[in-house]
Amino acid sequence: MEKRPSKAARLKAIIRTRPKALVAFSGGVDSTLLLRVCRDVLGPANVTAVTGVSQTYTPEEKRASRRVARELGVEHVLVETDELSCGAFAANPADRCYFCKSELFGKIAELAKRRGVAAVYDATNADDLSDYRPGRRAAEERGVTSPLVLAGFTKKDVRSLSRKLGLESWDKPANPCLASRIPYGTRITRETLEKVRAGEKFIRDQGFPIVRLRHHGRLARIEVPAADFARLLKPATARKLANRLRSLGYLWIALDVEGYRTGSLNRAVEERGMKKR
Repeated sequence: MEKRPSKAARLKAIIRTRPKALVAFSGGVDSTLLLRVCRDVLGPANVTAVTGVSQTYTPEEKRASRRVARELGVEHVLVETDELSCGAFAANPADRCYFCKSELFGKIAELAKRRGVAAVYDATNADDLSDYRPGRRAAEERGVTSPLVLAGFTKKDVRSLSRKLGLESWDKPANPCLASRIPYGTRITRETLEKVRAGEKFIRDQGFPIVRLRHHGRLARIEVPAADFARLLKPATARKLANRLRSLGYLWIALDVEGYRTGSLNRAVEERGMKKR
């Protein structure tokens, strides 16, 4: 019986079908792995990392993406986007991500067309398909391919291969755009995004690398892993966090007893039966 190719082999075979590629690159674990494999298969001269830069993308993530692209030896292009100028995005509906991704993928597709590059890749993995991801529709409309999905890569597979390849990002926590901290239906503004960014950065700087600061008007809801509860609630630490968050404009500061989890605000979508592709 013929042995089935490994997922890594399938991924390389998929990438090998095109001589050049543009990779939508956030600097996260998924896109870093995809960029590395594209570079290994096609050669650094035939791969370009493209990163969308806007108010929803932190300066820290921008610097990290530039460093990784430089270390991999591939060209790195920054594409400016302005989601907040799109009324549909700023209104923060449940399909908010569609409008953001549509603009980003549209600009990457235009760049690919100007350069004569047929392949535009994003780093969606197979696990993402089970979550509410309206941005997938934008990828399909813009002709963006997801090699990790086609090769059957789960998040666990991504981290495993990343570790095997010696990528520092193999255990990097997920860090989606800042708008994901704001409940659907609450208008997104530059001021709110900056409050969330500054608040999360401060909490991380206190030794909590895995954190979400969920914005609920004057209330800040902190999500950290349950294992960090006791440390965060030490009087001196709690007081320091409360003082900083109040200086940003929050009146109440709460620790979510369910702990850190990705996509927690999608619960409202699920309860309302609003899921759409």
